[in-house]
Amino acid sequence: MKKIGVFVCHCGINISSTVNIEEVKKALKSYPGVKFITDYKYMCSEPGQTLLKRKIKELNLDGVVIAACSPKLHEQTFRHASELVGLNPFMCEIANIREQCSWVHDNKKEATEKAKLIIKSIIEKTVLDEGLKPIEVSVTKKALVIGGGIAGIQSALNIANSGYEVILVEKNPSIGGRMAQLSETFPTLDCSQCILTPKMVEVAQHPKIKLMTYSEVLEVGGFVGNFEVKIKKKPKYVDYDKCTGCGLCVEKCPALVPDEFNMFLSKRKAIYTQFPQAVPNKPVLDSENCIYFKKGKCRICEKVCTVDAIDYSQKDEIVEEKVGAIVVATGYQLYSLGNLKEFGGGKIKDVIDGLTFERILSANGPTGGEVRRPSDGKIPREIVFIKCAGSRDEKNHNAYCSRFCCMYTTKHASLLEGKSCQIIRRRR
Repeated sequence: MKKIGVFVCHCGINISSTVNIEEVKKALKSYPGVKFITDYKYMCSEPGQTLLKRKIKELNLDGVVIAACSPKLHEQTFRHASELVGLNPFMCEIANIREQCSWVHDNKKEATEKAKLIIKSIIEKTVLDEGLKPIEVSVTKKALVIGGGIAGIQSALNIANSGYEVILVEKNPSIGGRMAQLSETFPTLDCSQCILTPKMVEVAQHPKIKLMTYSEVLEVGGFVGNFEVKIKKKPKYVDYDKCTGCGLCVEKCPALVPDEFNMFLSKRKAIYTQFPQAVPNKPVLDSENCIYFKKGKCRICEKVCTVDAIDYSQKDEIVEEKVGAIVVATGYQLYSLGNLKEFGGGKIKDVIDGLTFERILSANGPTGGEVRRPSDGKIPREIVFIKCAGSRDEKNHNAYCSRFCCMYTTKHASLLEGKSCQIIRRRR
């Protein structure tokens, strides 16, 4: 049986004010595998680490459990101290009785019982632990960034500007993400496109970045430093090597479908460029809404294309890449208006979400920046902002606060104030 030493930290009063340290020691003193148990006010301090090292040597301990704060904070501290006196550092484990126990309880009896259980579980883990030795492996010096919004764009640029190759994968026809849909940004109210577009162009032109739009990551294998990734390139039905981005095919296409980018407030063509500043600024053909793919006739885009760039024969293509690091920057989805029926969400056309309002405010949006009701296109007399919609409602929605809707509403109110002045002048 291994000889385990247990060291319980008071963390000043962070732990001891809620957990009865003496009762914990008494309960674990005879626990199977425990050779020694003690407590100290600040285990992470120099005297605390000295105590740990001395007892490892004196008692020839096979493993130690530090009952203290989060391992994210001091796991390396205690493992390093253990290693200095000959104990394999991976035989040192942390029982988190601060963040996961004392800080989330105000009942001392309950917190003490929970602390005992947490420490017991880590003791059992330490009994089964085996000493490990760090190994060195070669690393693929290439990164994968999943998601081409502003976070993915900036991540790709930071890595590429550090001299490493990057593959940037975006599921939509263009990079830009949600930021491309915004009218202005808070708090300066700068145009989102003015900030975003130069970065998008830089990504497309960067020699270290391989941009893969209209693509999705299917599978990730391998291990840290040496990942093997499968990426599906969806067919665009447009040969980008030939396409000049002239837009003639988009202009002549007879099929109209709801535009996702404009939050379905306007129509787009079946062959389309996602938005005016899109990167790459070349169209994709939406086969689900294309008349040719649905009925076997039309092909107008092919007829008007002067460079023969339309290719109806394209299929899904699976690309395999090896990368050493992966950044996941897949963004967010809006809380569905259909969940907010108490406000008329999903029923009343003029009850909209924040991103829809952004598209209405945007100069390249469905109304050219004019504030108009989605239901009839008229200028509204009043606009009401509902904050905490879906937040802080444990019974019906989410118990937590969204943490940004107050700031977001302030931005919308500021933008609307400017628009309202324009509306008033127009009415006069």
